[in-house]
Amino acid sequence: MTTLLIADHDNAALGAATAHALSAALALGGEVHVLVAGADCAAVAAAAAGLAGVAKVVHAEADALARQLAEPLAALIASLAGDYDALVAPATAAGKNVMPRVAALLDVMQISDIIRVVAPDTFERPIYAGNAVETVRTADARRVITVRATAFPAAAAGGDPAPVEAMAVPELPAPSTFVGAELTRSGRPDLSAARVIVAGGRAFQSADQFHGLLEPLADKLGAAIGASRAAVDAGFAPNDLQVGQTGKVVAPELYIACGISGAVQHLAGMKDAHVIVAINKDPEAPIFAVADYGLVGDVFQILPELEKAL
Repeated sequence: MTTLLIADHDNAALGAATAHALSAALALGGEVHVLVAGADCAAVAAAAAGLAGVAKVVHAEADALARQLAEPLAALIASLAGDYDALVAPATAAGKNVMPRVAALLDVMQISDIIRVVAPDTFERPIYAGNAVETVRTADARRVITVRATAFPAAAAGGDPAPVEAMAVPELPAPSTFVGAELTRSGRPDLSAARVIVAGGRAFQSADQFHGLLEPLADKLGAAIGASRAAVDAGFAPNDLQVGQTGKVVAPELYIACGISGAVQHLAGMKDAHVIVAINKDPEAPIFAVADYGLVGDVFQILPELEKAL
């Protein structure tokens, strides 16, 4: 069995989710090849070649792939599919954008957001906002899979690098064009990869209080800031900070939930954190059911005291 893993990258650096998805690809058995498709991305191909378990890196360079738009990238992957039993990508925004199109081009079903490889044709994936786990067995000869990165350990880097093979890129469809991107710049750790996350909810009542209370604590802990959907909908925080089923799925070493009730939608995005600390004035809040440590009290009093103690 041979698997093609589609690397997540920005043409300059290999995305951290790729190493996690590689662990899932290796669990399928057989060789794993990594596709690095983009423009001026030789450094990414070299980084992918250094991951343990990679047998070969396929390096595709073309102007049409510079922004990794779904149409040309999916067409490229589909053109390579004949040599592989499985096509795997991390369930990042890029992976979720391109892999359904690949599945449609190959006329197979996609197996989305897997959290465990039971067998080469059998997988586990969460459903109902993570409240249930279903086991999926596929009869398709070729599997198209996205991987929940937080469910798998990162493959180690080091050792002898795998060979990097440059491929001749065929003419690719380009029905859409890249217009522009507005990126949020922050000195804090990236939410998806942060070791510590401090998150706030509706209880903060305003954007000023949300940032005024959470940011000093996050600074002391070197943490990223997250938010519940209620806080985002209320305008306290931008939606790129949202943690949950419709936001980002995270698994930090420490997750501090401040003034978050613990709706199912939010728990689906953070319950895999190694240690969960909940601060809420309602002792019956659902968040305490998943918390390792709970503190019943008012965030407006507790957070300044906690920040001062640190």
